[in-house]
Amino acid sequence: MQVKIEDKSSVQKVLSFEIPREKVVKELNKAYNDLKKKADIKGFRKGKIPRKVLENRFSKEVHADVAPRLIQDSFIEAIQEHNLNIVGGPQMDPPDLVPDAAYAFDITVEVKPELGDIDFKGITLEKNRYVVSDAEIDNQIHMIQKNMAKKQAVTEKRAVAETDFVLIDYQGFLDNEPYEHTPKIENYLYGIGRGALPDEFSEKLIGSIPVQDLEVDVAYPEDHPDENLKGKTIVYKVTLKEIQEEILPEINDDLVKDLGKYETLEQVKDSIRDNLEKGYEQRIQHELSEQVFVHLLEKYTFEVPEAMIEAELNGIVSEAEQAYAANNTSLEQEGLSREILYDRYRDVAEKQARRHLILERIITQEELDLTEEEMEKSLEEMAKGMNATVDAIKNFFKMDPKQLEYYRHTQLEKKAIDLIIKNSQVTEKDPDDETQNIPETDKA
Repeated sequence: MQVKIEDKSSVQKVLSFEIPREKVVKELNKAYNDLKKKADIKGFRKGKIPRKVLENRFSKEVHADVAPRLIQDSFIEAIQEHNLNIVGGPQMDPPDLVPDAAYAFDITVEVKPELGDIDFKGITLEKNRYVVSDAEIDNQIHMIQKNMAKKQAVTEKRAVAETDFVLIDYQGFLDNEPYEHTPKIENYLYGIGRGALPDEFSEKLIGSIPVQDLEVDVAYPEDHPDENLKGKTIVYKVTLKEIQEEILPEINDDLVKDLGKYETLEQVKDSIRDNLEKGYEQRIQHELSEQVFVHLLEKYTFEVPEAMIEAELNGIVSEAEQAYAANNTSLEQEGLSREILYDRYRDVAEKQARRHLILERIITQEELDLTEEEMEKSLEEMAKGMNATVDAIKNFFKMDPKQLEYYRHTQLEKKAIDLIIKNSQVTEKDPDDETQNIPETDKA
């Protein structure tokens, strides 16, 4: 077998193959001999069918079986012989197999770029000193208080205020006729100004006294994500039935006992402080990592295989679809599409691919590996975060070794980032006022 490799770019190659006539003839002979033993043609005894008859009846099927095997065997041999680090799927348009002739074909592949050693030592980094404040803790306590609030009907006759909840029935009409896409909803508890319904509802309801019937005109813009509403003016007939007030419980030990695992308010505050501190630790690591890659991506430029960019894009878009689905909506309802997101996040995907390639080179360069203790600790942290047992996590990975390999590689990437930061020149500073926002944390 002859193979020529042409570099179309630093990451794209065209492999030109020519399989000798003798090899083609040998494989075809084998295929027809196997077929001869199994074929059943009227007028011929099994195993005695002439080759010419088999060729006339089955040549298309035989060629369709032999050609892919010739291609696959040749391709694998070339990869191993030339040590090609291929990413993505090979591209080709296989020609027809011609008996008694050499078989020539081209395969286009993408390979990972060959990077030299990465100089990652001595990078200048700034580390923010985040300190958990009492105000942050009080804010979280207030959120718990709000979550445990109860709603109580207002018995006095008064108008709806901006902080109220109201119990309403409503139905949308188009051209004085009930509109199927805005059906009647009964006993809907609506928080004034909380965005679940168009703003016009709050504007009309504030100052109104139950029980009374109202009409709310909503002119939907031309760019509204719902195709059934865009550009239409819907008249909602609303019955204001009742006002409800939010009654907040007192902030004391009794407030937190319903949470299940706390006896005192101080225990909850300690848990909140711990979560906030962990959140800041993660934020600091993220900020340092971002600074590292701003430096390395500027210093090292190289071509990235399109297959790697597409893989990153698919991950980004899939996460976006899942996030919208979790909020009971979709890309289409938000006026988006996969194509729009592919275009919007292409630069982000390319940078992510570059990061992975740089980290992969550093892992190899520094001969990084995970000890059994490090892997065990990582699995314990993963189990804790998922509220599962370590054995359950291990059993999952046993059933899917590819996922285990992927997880192991992500841990090696984290180890590489830690190594870069450890070898950097880190100076600490107080964060700017607008920088220190409360980090996202788990509930207490």
